[in-house]
Amino acid sequence: MGPLAGLKVLELGTLIAGPFAARMLAEFGAEVVKIESTDGGDPIRSWRYLHAGTSLWWSVQARNKKSVTLNLKHPRAQELARRMALEADVVIENYRPGVLEKWGLGYEQLKALNPAAIMVRLSGYGQDGPMRDRPGFGAIGESMGGIRFVSGHPDRPPVRIGISIGDSIAALHGVIGALMALRHRDATGGRGRGQGQMVDVALYEAVFNLMESTVPEYDRHGVVRSRTGGALPGIVPSNTYTCADGAAIVIAGNGDAIFKRLMVAIGRADLAQDPQLARNDGRVPRAAEIDAAIQAWCDGRGIDEALAVLGAADVPVSRIYSVADMFTDPQFLARQMIERHLLPDGTPLAVPAVTPKLSATPGGTRWLGPRCGEHTDEVLRSLGCSDAELAQLRAEGAV
Repeated sequence: MGPLAGLKVLELGTLIAGPFAARMLAEFGAEVVKIESTDGGDPIRSWRYLHAGTSLWWSVQARNKKSVTLNLKHPRAQELARRMALEADVVIENYRPGVLEKWGLGYEQLKALNPAAIMVRLSGYGQDGPMRDRPGFGAIGESMGGIRFVSGHPDRPPVRIGISIGDSIAALHGVIGALMALRHRDATGGRGRGQGQMVDVALYEAVFNLMESTVPEYDRHGVVRSRTGGALPGIVPSNTYTCADGAAIVIAGNGDAIFKRLMVAIGRADLAQDPQLARNDGRVPRAAEIDAAIQAWCDGRGIDEALAVLGAADVPVSRIYSVADMFTDPQFLARQMIERHLLPDGTPLAVPAVTPKLSATPGGTRWLGPRCGEHTDEVLRSLGCSDAELAQLRAEGAV
């Protein structure tokens, strides 16, 4: 059942950040009810590659969730959502600040009725400050949070990572915040009696939280970390190199003992024994020289040979995997990192396995993303709605 079995979560969000946070809770046993609009549902249903009219991404992003369609601009739909929110342990939302308040679903409004309410709010800039009302997608958070500035090569404009990493980083912060808030609620009286709180996650702040030593380095030394291509700035050697067959290989030889093994493996015992290069602070000024030596060695062999030699020398090394590589890689297969399930029409589909791996209460995929509104009647009946009420709600356009 997962470690979160019995936990009730209401998801009021679309696209990536909020739904990804709710997805993780659902993967570990929480009952997640996702509210979707009555005019087609979450837009991610139509993003990227489709099968039978629905995004393959949706199958993963909404797995283990129940889909309820509500027209949240309708007063009766707002009342139903409010009842669900008050019964939930956690509400997750990623609308612009102020939207839920207009619908009577804001944190303070729920808290007045249930002091144990926990709401995770994910937005571009947070719930206050001069920029709170601006739209902010993951790309904006990545730019403002600093990760774009250090991504790419120094002679070219900054680049984006090929996924919406800003949204996903914010989602992970939301999950961490939700679990901490639940711990505090349970320590102060539990469901219905304990102290709830709002978890305020700004996309740019979640990205900013990953920016390592950039702030103190700028404060004390005026250093503005910038783009360094495939290298890890200030940590030598750790870079991407090209082999004779054109394949890219990542070599991380920055540990002092590892550096010596790496240099011996590539036939540069002279560098291995150079006292100036024994520590990282001595290697940094000679990074270009060291990288050139490694690249010269890679120029003379294909990636398979390079991997074998460096692996035998116990040097951290890897090819850069494509998704095709993952499907056949022994480590991915041994760890069962790709699951296979069936879509509603019987079509088999591979999806990523659930992580992290818990030894006693692992998460799992109970079902793939549901049809839009698939669980509307089930969930509303659990609130006490009769068949006649459901028919009236549909006639009014509330559901």
